[in-house]
Amino acid sequence: MFEVSVREHFDAAHYLRGYRGKCENLHGHRFQVMVTVRTSDVDEIGLAFDFAELKRHLREILERLDHTCLNEVPPFDRINPSSENIATTIYHQLEERLTGISISSIQVCESPEACVTYLPESG
Repeated sequence: MFEVSVREHFDAAHYLRGYRGKCENLHGHRFQVMVTVRTSDVDEIGLAFDFAELKRHLREILERLDHTCLNEVPPFDRINPSSENIATTIYHQLEERLTGISISSIQVCESPEACVTYLPESG
């Protein structure tokens, strides 16, 4: 079994509706996102999954979030732009693009000290 991971970042502002504390106010982060896919096979040249292809898909998804107020970008105009919801949203968007590839996890970090990892349930 092989796991292949890529990491990208985007800069955005957000606020958490209904939160009681500083995060209810508009503030920004450099969000770090790491995607890990899993496969049991390698292709004819020995790659489990092409880093460049995985990065391209992730960049295209993150591009629409970069330098925005997340609360104004669907689906975060309806749901809180928490790291948990960001990770889940990225997972579903990647799942549509990577047919036949198992996504092991999506990790979203708001800072070096604060990360959330989404682990999709198998089967």
